[in-house]
Amino acid sequence: MKLHDDPRLTAAGLFTEAFTGVMARLNPTLSNAGLSTIDFETLLRLARSPRHGLRMSDLAAQTSLSTSGVTRVIDRLEREALVTRTACTTDRRASYAVITDAGLAKLDDVLPQHLKDIETWFTGLLTPEQLDGLLEALRVIRDTVRPGATAGAEPTAETAAEVTRPR
Repeated sequence: MKLHDDPRLTAAGLFTEAFTGVMARLNPTLSNAGLSTIDFETLLRLARSPRHGLRMSDLAAQTSLSTSGVTRVIDRLEREALVTRTACTTDRRASYAVITDAGLAKLDDVLPQHLKDIETWFTGLLTPEQLDGLLEALRVIRDTVRPGATAGAEPTAETAAEVTRPR
């Protein structure tokens, strides 16, 4: 077998083609709502986190952005009143990004169509068994290549005391 025929290249190529194709189908809904992909990912991660907030460092790890990249995203979302920063009560050096009610409302507006798009262009193309297998495989890969992807996702007694979500 020639190296250019290696099935590992096929796997990587198919993954890339599928990802870019699906994202091309999902992005118009986000754009129409005035959100970039990273804005949407940030709002969703905050909404799904304990007390609707994450330490800025955990948000950077989850999104694989640099700390300065996360700062720029949070600055932009803060100007739009979708997110606010909250000081950590137990560590003066840390701050949290916390989704606001306006940020949750923005998600509530975009999610129905986004979920329809996901169903049409991704999950709905698979049988339940295929989807289960894909999710399992993607978690194995994600946990290896992005070990910080779930940083701060589990509530602790410390985070419960540290974050207060603004209204």
